Amino acid sequence: MTGRLLPAGLHGHASLKAGDRIDTVSTRVTAETIDRFADLSGDRFALHMDDAAAHALGFPARVAHGLLVLSLIDGLKNQALARLDAVASLGWDIRFSAPVFVDDELRATFAVETLRPAREGRRIVVFAVEARNQRDEIVQQGRTTLMMRP
Repeated sequence: MTGRLLPAGLHGHASLKAGDRIDTVSTRVTAETIDRFADLSGDRFALHMDDAAAHALGFPARVAHGLLVLSLIDGLKNQALARLDAVASLGWDIRFSAPVFVDDELRATFAVETLRPAREGRRIVVFAVEARNQRDEIVQQGRTTLMMRP
């Protein structure tokens, strides 16, 4: 994704323009990360928990939950140097494009697609989202919509 890289410390929406982007740092998906998410969510589908089961389904190893990956990239957004002063998330439209395995490194890019006014000086901002692994393969892509403070 191209566009102006947003500066560290950015707050609010006043200076946001279509095309602006946030590039996150990366995070490693560990076996413990997957196990903890399974414990929290109750999703213990064998594909996520067992290499042999994953092999039987055509994967080289156990696969991280798609919702875990989505949660991780949302967390990366919230830890980015450019801080988005959001009131609320209004939703996600995301595709799980490729599997994520134990020890994969994830990073994400959030690029402003559209901005529109909302009540009380707030704005609704739609971001295009791409999450990539250490091989630069897109593993998730789509959009997220945030309500931003003035």
